Amino acid sequence: MNLFEKWKIGLPYEDFLRRYGNPSDQAKWRQQWQEIRLTPEQQAILSSFRRKMPVLCLAGAWCGDCVTQCPIFQRFAEATPTLDIRYLDRDDHADVQEVLRINGGNRVPVVVFFSEDGHEVARYGERTLSQYRLMGESVEGAFCPTGIPHGEQELTAAMVQEWLNEFERVHWILRLSPRLRKLHGD
Repeated sequence: MNLFEKWKIGLPYEDFLRRYGNPSDQAKWRQQWQEIRLTPEQQAILSSFRRKMPVLCLAGAWCGDCVTQCPIFQRFAEATPTLDIRYLDRDDHADVQEVLRINGGNRVPVVVFFSEDGHEVARYGERTLSQYRLMGESVEGAFCPTGIPHGEQELTAAMVQEWLNEFERVHWILRLSPRLRKLHGD
């Protein structure tokens, strides 16, 4: 399956929410978006991106993990014109869900990063390390006493940073690509 072709039919953030989110879902996404703050350093990183980065996000407007993470992507897109993030609904695009399964399961959100000319660069999802650490603590006890965010604001800040790390990593892959450097003459 050519996932870049699927990106082309994906919806922008607000259109996705209007089409797939009921009023309660939409309110949750908006509330999370309002609570996300990028630090000046994070904004500087995003504004330094030089390569166009199409991003496909497989999501569900009803999904709690999507509620907590997809608004982060919207904040990133607002900070740089280089990001073009499009969303597909997991249930309406079962063929994409099948390709993007994680550990044999249907998970969301799953993000696929592309170069400007449609080459897949990376995939990331469905939860960040800080989320898994917190979940693991509830199962295993305090096995990792440092680095586990406690409290909603700390967890959100950790998720923002972890997702930014992945977006920045892909930016550097694109920025330093010999093929793209030749194409752009830089």
